[in-house]
Amino acid sequence: MLGALAVILSCCTLAPVQHHNLPLLHVSGRHVLTAQGDTFYIQGVNLGHAFNPEGYMMQFQNCNSPRLINELISQLVGPDETADFWHTFSENYITEDDIRYIASVGANTVRLPFHYAMLTDEDYMGYTSCEGFARMDSVVSWCEKAGLYVVLDMHDCPGGQTGDNIDDSFGYPFLFGSERSEALFCSLWREIAEHYCGNPVILGYELMNEPVATYFEDDFDVLNAALLPLYERCIDSIRSVDHKHIILLGGAQWNGNFRIFDHLPADANILYACHRYGHPADESGIRDFLQFQDSLNVAMCMTETGHASDDWYYEQAATLRRHDIGLLFWPYKKLGGSCWMHAGVPEGWQTIVDFSKADRSSYRAIRENRPSFELSRQLLGAYLDSIRVENCHPDTVYSHVFAQ
Repeated sequence: MLGALAVILSCCTLAPVQHHNLPLLHVSGRHVLTAQGDTFYIQGVNLGHAFNPEGYMMQFQNCNSPRLINELISQLVGPDETADFWHTFSENYITEDDIRYIASVGANTVRLPFHYAMLTDEDYMGYTSCEGFARMDSVVSWCEKAGLYVVLDMHDCPGGQTGDNIDDSFGYPFLFGSERSEALFCSLWREIAEHYCGNPVILGYELMNEPVATYFEDDFDVLNAALLPLYERCIDSIRSVDHKHIILLGGAQWNGNFRIFDHLPADANILYACHRYGHPADESGIRDFLQFQDSLNVAMCMTETGHASDDWYYEQAATLRRHDIGLLFWPYKKLGGSCWMHAGVPEGWQTIVDFSKADRSSYRAIRENRPSFELSRQLLGAYLDSIRVENCHPDTVYSHVFAQ
C-alpha cells in the first residue's frame, strides 16, 4: 500500500513545477464562472485539522478541541515540548507533496479551515499573527503551483459561533451579541481580504463554519436572527478592500438551515455553503437545499460531507453535480480511515488515548494517571511521523469519484 503512494509522490515530485495562471472566479446566478464566462464546478477536499485540530482525528474523545488537545499534550510533556510538537505538526501535516497528491487525483479546490487566533496576538499553537499568515501563504502558494483554488474557512470565530468543540468555544456561541467579538470577526476578515485582494488562487472567503449548533433550540430566535445581520456587516468590511472575491455564507444549525435568509444580501457574488452528513445520497437527502437554490436562483456548494461508504460517495457526487452544487469532502487526513489519506495509528497510541479519557480534573489526578514523560515523548513523536504523507495510505475511491 505504501509502495503505491510512493510511486504517486515520486511522480508528483519529479514533475516540473508549473505555476498555473488561475482565473479569478465569480458567481452569476446558480453558477461559479471564470472571468471568461466558463462554468467552474468545485470539487475537492478539506484540509481540516491542519490549522484547527480536532480530537477525533487523533482518536481522542474528551479532548476534542484545539484548546483541550493543547492542554492534554502540555500535561504529558510540558509547555515547551508542546510548542515543539505543534511546530513539527505544522511542518508535517500538510506539505507541498500533500497538495500535489490532491491535485493529482482530480481535485480543483481545497478548503482551508483555520482558527481566528492564528492571525492575532493570542496564544495559539505557537503562532503569532505574522506566522499565521506565513503558514497560510505557504499552502496558498503550493496550491497555486498545483493548479488548485483555496476556500478560506474561518472554522473557529472569536467568541465561538457554533458552541461546540469544532469552534474551540466554551460551550455556547458567544460571538453573537458580543460587540467586541463581532468587531474582531469583521476586522479579521477585512485584514484577510486586504492580504489576499487580487490573488486569484483564493476562490473565496467562507465567513464562518456551522454557526449556531442544534443544542441551543431555546435560543434559536435570538441567535439565528443575529446571523444574517452579522454576515452583512462582515461583507461590508470585506468589500471595503476587496470587491472581487466570492464570499461564502453558511446556514445555521450545521450549515443546514437556510431559512435564516429572510432576504438575500445585496452583494451578488455570494456562494451558499451547505453541509450534511449521514443523509441519503440522492435528491431526498438535500431536498431543502434544492428548494433554496431553485427558489432564489443562487449558487451552492457542499463545503463539507463525508464519512460514508464508497457507494455513497459515488451517488452523492453524481447527485450534487446534477444540480450544480459543488463538493468538498471532509477530511483529507487523519488517524485511521474514512478520509483521503489514512495515517497509521502508532503502536502504543492507546496509552495517550487512555490518558485523554482519564480523570484529569485535579493535579493529583493528572499525576496519578499520566504516562511517563519518556513514553509520552516517544508516542507523540511516532504520531508526528505517522502523519507525514509518505507514511500514509491513500484511499483511491475519491479519484474514481471525480473521474465518473
